[in-house]
Amino acid sequence: MEKSDSGKNVGDDVSLGRRNFLRQSVVSLGVTVQEYMRHCDVPDKVEEPTVITERADWLRPPGAVEEAEFLAQCTKCADCLDACPYGVIQKSIVSQYPVIFPEEKPCQLCEDFPCIEACEADVLLPVENSRDVTMGIATLSHRDCTADQGCNACVSKCPHEAIAMDFSTFKLSVHGDSCVGCGQCQQICKAVNDRVAIKVVPARTL
Repeated sequence: MEKSDSGKNVGDDVSLGRRNFLRQSVVSLGVTVQEYMRHCDVPDKVEEPTVITERADWLRPPGAVEEAEFLAQCTKCADCLDACPYGVIQKSIVSQYPVIFPEEKPCQLCEDFPCIEACEADVLLPVENSRDVTMGIATLSHRDCTADQGCNACVSKCPHEAIAMDFSTFKLSVHGDSCVGCGQCQQICKAVNDRVAIKVVPARTL
């Protein structure tokens, strides 16, 4: 009798274990289905389009015609880019027109202006010499300038002596009638100072 009762108890335990296992499996499957359905109802995340902004501090290459005429006639052929021996001229990332960023690579005012020679759309017109270039004009921020600390790197860098240092006050000044907006002063200022004190205002905004 004891063996018989013991065998019955073992059978009951196995049967109960199976029922519990099946019950837990059904519950787990139900939870999985619910989670799947809940996530199916969630719309896929929409990727926001990348917005490319256009910088406004660019200059046109030397000899550029008025901006409206430039935009109407330039073919974006990139011949002026290829002709520039210093790799100064580049294409705008938005408009694809030729531009110069003076704080990166300023115009070197080549003697023969190969960029102008290469332009067949006549949007870069010949100039008699580099003093006739009108790319913009340099403006100076005395608040950011470190001339009072002895810096005058832009003075020696200017190809037309358009920047002067007053050693009595240790202040710089820009002679607008001599400045052609090449940007060489801006590039050297960025290279030697934490803040750029001299920047070229593009001719199209003057």
